[in-house]
Amino acid sequence: MPILILAGCGSAATADQVSDNEFSDIQNVSDEPEISGIKFSAKEEFTYAETVDIYYSEDGYKLIDVHNSARYLIVPEGDVVPENLPEDVVVITKPVDNIYLAASSAMALIDKIGALGDIGFSGTEADEWYIKDATKAMDNGDILYAGKYSQPDFEMLIEGGCSLAVESTMILHKPEVKEKLESLGIPVFIDHSSYETHPLGRVEWIKVYGVLTDHKSEADEFFDSQKKMLDDLEGIENSGKTVAFFFINSNNQVVVRRSDDYIPKMIELAGGNYIFKDLESINPDSKSGSVTLSMEEFYATAKDADYLIYNATIEAPINSVDELLEKDALFKDFKAVIDGNVYTTDKYMYQATDIIGEFILDIHKMLEGETDMTFLTHVD
Repeated sequence: MPILILAGCGSAATADQVSDNEFSDIQNVSDEPEISGIKFSAKEEFTYAETVDIYYSEDGYKLIDVHNSARYLIVPEGDVVPENLPEDVVVITKPVDNIYLAASSAMALIDKIGALGDIGFSGTEADEWYIKDATKAMDNGDILYAGKYSQPDFEMLIEGGCSLAVESTMILHKPEVKEKLESLGIPVFIDHSSYETHPLGRVEWIKVYGVLTDHKSEADEFFDSQKKMLDDLEGIENSGKTVAFFFINSNNQVVVRRSDDYIPKMIELAGGNYIFKDLESINPDSKSGSVTLSMEEFYATAKDADYLIYNATIEAPINSVDELLEKDALFKDFKAVIDGNVYTTDKYMYQATDIIGEFILDIHKMLEGETDMTFLTHVD
């Protein structure tokens, strides 16, 4: 269960008063937000997520503080919106339904907590979803395509009673769209889970969506199940084996992950070593987790990697080593190719933010020579 921290002195709230019997551990808090007329008596204690905090008041108000972005005040249905709110506070009034979901990474999390019914509109078309329940809901007309994040169908959203737009940080490149949504009375929540450095930090954002959709206990339970997978790997010895994670783009360049990205962290947690050690020094001010290398630059390091994992979340999966050799003949000299240690992800992995723990377990199984995996497929 999550740990909540109780604020201040005076009459102490019980767990029941704080959040409808969902919390059991309460301690003192030292950073209560200052919102006029609201006393926040409890705070979510995240295990891995570092980009967000959630505060709770005894009378049902909640505050989601997304660091370096905005704070979102969730007002219970029928309650008063406080006056003179700070400029960085966005008001979200319950009930939250008919959500326009433009942040595709959130769909799997919302699906896992049973809140898909709160989604009314998608910024992704049905045939681009790899989440079965999302595709089914769109095929049934329960979720409507309302245009991508940069060109939403504003009229459809208004007529459909959209109460919230959930966006990725891509919306920051289209400030006019955000402003238009807000001018129409649709608050915009920006998901910053991609900024989490620990893989399970991304999964832990499921608690944010649990709060937004009133599925808090389901979110806690699911996160605990993913955390247990990582806990079960705790204490394993590093295998000493190296892994390259990459894909070839349309310009025949190799796209890899920065050394400080969450993918290398997953490889480390699984008992392996990411083959690239200093890629964080390339474009250090960039927010992107990817680095583009020439084939020659990639070859100089990755040719000695024990394992190759082809990242098919952007490009199509490879079905054979021959397909890899067709992309570049240099692959024939790679240790992993010679040893038969080539794997590919599937397209689902990018949208599967809910089961990152299982991907870490897959990498561990790969390093141990096991074959029963969810995301990885051995390539002959």
